[in-house]
Amino acid sequence: MFKRHFQVWPEGRSHSLKNAAKQPAASIYDNLKAASKQRPDHVAIHYYGTSITYRDLHIDVENLAGYLQKNLDVGKGDRVLLDMQNSPQWVVGFYAILRAEAIVVPVNPMSQNTELRHLVQDTGAQITLVGAERIPYYQILLKDNLIQNIVVAAYGDALSEPTNLRLPALVTMVMPCLNHPCLTSWEFALSKKISPSSLTIGAADPAALPYSSGTTGKPKGCLHTHQGMNASIFSYTNWMPQPKDSITLVSLPLFHVTALQNGMNVPIFTGSTMVIMTRWDSSVAAQLIEGYRVTHWRFITAMAIDFFSNPKLASFNLTSLTSIGGGGAQMPRTLATKIKKTTGLDYIEGYGLTETMAGVIINPPERPKPQCLGIPVFDVDCRVIDPEKGTIKRAKETGEIVLNAPQLFQRYWNNPLATEAAFVKIKGKNFFRTGDLGHFDDEGYIYFTDRLKRMINASGYKVWPAEVEGVMLAHLDIREICVISSPHSKRGETVKAVIIPSGTKPPNPADISEWCRERMAAYKVPKIFTFTDELPRSSSGKVLWRVLQDRENKKIRNSVG
Repeated sequence: MFKRHFQVWPEGRSHSLKNAAKQPAASIYDNLKAASKQRPDHVAIHYYGTSITYRDLHIDVENLAGYLQKNLDVGKGDRVLLDMQNSPQWVVGFYAILRAEAIVVPVNPMSQNTELRHLVQDTGAQITLVGAERIPYYQILLKDNLIQNIVVAAYGDALSEPTNLRLPALVTMVMPCLNHPCLTSWEFALSKKISPSSLTIGAADPAALPYSSGTTGKPKGCLHTHQGMNASIFSYTNWMPQPKDSITLVSLPLFHVTALQNGMNVPIFTGSTMVIMTRWDSSVAAQLIEGYRVTHWRFITAMAIDFFSNPKLASFNLTSLTSIGGGGAQMPRTLATKIKKTTGLDYIEGYGLTETMAGVIINPPERPKPQCLGIPVFDVDCRVIDPEKGTIKRAKETGEIVLNAPQLFQRYWNNPLATEAAFVKIKGKNFFRTGDLGHFDDEGYIYFTDRLKRMINASGYKVWPAEVEGVMLAHLDIREICVISSPHSKRGETVKAVIIPSGTKPPNPADISEWCRERMAAYKVPKIFTFTDELPRSSSGKVLWRVLQDRENKKIRNSVG
């Protein structure tokens, strides 16, 4: 196992959790059952002024699970789609599917018809739990006989108390008329109060089937077991302790593994409280942090830019925060400095994938390094290898990041060839190939270089866009940036920077170019600069560089043609 990072290991923590005294229960559902038994009257969820206890949460989960089993014939190992915005119903739906011994398929609620059709056909799911706003998309699937039954939730039904908070339109939306025999309202399903059958699933049974982003083709389902997901939960609660009196703000989308684990499953495992936001709103987030005395918050760079640029932020009390962090994209140094000045806290960056069910590399809380992925956490063996030869790289040498960890997915759903290609053996041990390039320093901290397939080849010189972005984000006139390649008749490819300026007026490209030449090799300096008000993003906030790359390639082709 890679051990260089043990020299900066968090104080008082063992290097392994395999022999820890308190191990997670057999299934993810058992974590909720334990919390409801130990802390029945403790608030599990705050939702725009309404509080839901663990007792009430557990009752709703049991009732919905019973309805799924006995009215909709959901059985062990069946796949059930969960397509909703963040809400109490999302939490209930997730645990009810597990209680019904089925497999949760978290769906991005921004998915369109083609994407939904792929998910339904690939998983073979016949049942889906959806938010009311999603009905039009599923009516098409019903018409084509791809889905048998749909349980529909109106998020506003979870509210029982008045609130002075600004509510998203999705929360005030009224349940539409469900004039189809295959459509059932959420409240009706719960009102039947049907008890589910005895639980027979265990640690080795499949629990969730989240789909990867599909940057190299159609999204692939990553099959995770209860044991693997619990390994991730247990690891995180030991790395970033979350006591029972902690309060977590859930602003990242729950269909994404970071929020799924750190925003929902970790608080439930510890019996603590979640404050759930259906849609992002920086002012409402500040109100919630102040009003509920939020202690833990995981967010992405895009949210941080919006939140810490709020002109009214100084009027809110944020002193309750004790732990903040996230991942998905590098946190610019200037923004990290602003966060530290505002909150007094370091932004703890981490790294994970859909295949790893959230973070497997995280900065040590007491010794974080900026713009750094962190170090491998408990029982994670991480190596950096030559992507073609498979040989191990030394410190400061760039190669592909590969992982062996207890929280790794089992396989890609219905895709044995992709599963086989995703792993490499090193001295008889299976390692997952992340497709990400990086290196480690002398202390074992791991740094991200770029995606393996994102390299720019400029006259034979290799340029990693993320490296260039990391340098350029230090420029005061650059708020955000995405570096792509542009086809070039002589160089093959040249470097292009798409920039969101910090101010209202775009900076002079010549000035930026000169600034870059003082900080990086000439072949890395962008030759083309464009300025924009926004960058295309995924639902989880990641910049969609491939969208910009495709646009650039198409533009060049059209100009040539």
